[in-house]
Amino acid sequence: MTDEDFRCSASSRDDAEPLAGTAPTDTSFLFVEHSGSWGRQALSESRVPEAVKEHLDRLPSLRVQLIRRHGGDAGPGVRIFHAVASEGGFSVTTTVLATIDDIVSLDLERDLTPHERGLWFVCTNGRRDRCCAEVGRPVTAALTNRWPEETWETTHLGGHRFSGTLLALPSGHTLGRLSAANCVEACHEIERGGVPVELSRGRAGRSGIEQVRELHILAGGRPDVEVVEIRGPERRQSCGDLLVKGTTRFEIHAG
Repeated sequence: MTDEDFRCSASSRDDAEPLAGTAPTDTSFLFVEHSGSWGRQALSESRVPEAVKEHLDRLPSLRVQLIRRHGGDAGPGVRIFHAVASEGGFSVTTTVLATIDDIVSLDLERDLTPHERGLWFVCTNGRRDRCCAEVGRPVTAALTNRWPEETWETTHLGGHRFSGTLLALPSGHTLGRLSAANCVEACHEIERGGVPVELSRGRAGRSGIEQVRELHILAGGRPDVEVVEIRGPERRQSCGDLLVKGTTRFEIHAG
């Protein structure tokens, strides 16, 4: 197989690499609408004004994600979502700015209002990894047909090899190995208050151990277990580079 033919998501799926425990552990996200091109390092290599980039870089303990509508549609205005982890998922607030430059004067605590509807963020950053675009965009198209207002493309969510990947808010459930064929039903299950365990990477905002424990219980397992983080096999984790990196696995021990 040539480098051009290699697909990290197909390799991970063929090896039956476990999904559980691979969701982002970040507890605070800022989603910023930007319909322009995204580079490999999405924010720094984008055409976002330099003053805005510098401002966002200075925000403490905050993961910044660029977002756009499927097909590149934009506006009116610039949509902002701020998501902060809570006991049952995430608290989400939102606003619409006149221009992206206005973000430098935005007070995240006082200028946003609660957002009550669900949101689907699908990684489609093909400059970062081919699988994210090739798999993620058909997923976004399928979800947009069903939830046009709730569905967004976003930059790197981590775990290219689990494409298509999706972060659901406000629950924080993070899904992997989505396709145009299974994504709508998977999101319907989350909308109904459930979790498609076989497609779940875990709940964002929690440690890998906590994610695995929750999925174990949701799958019908006993709660009195010990989850242990171990070193997994080394593997190529991305189509975007040739690096072979170590992975993390989790073992569940009976209490």
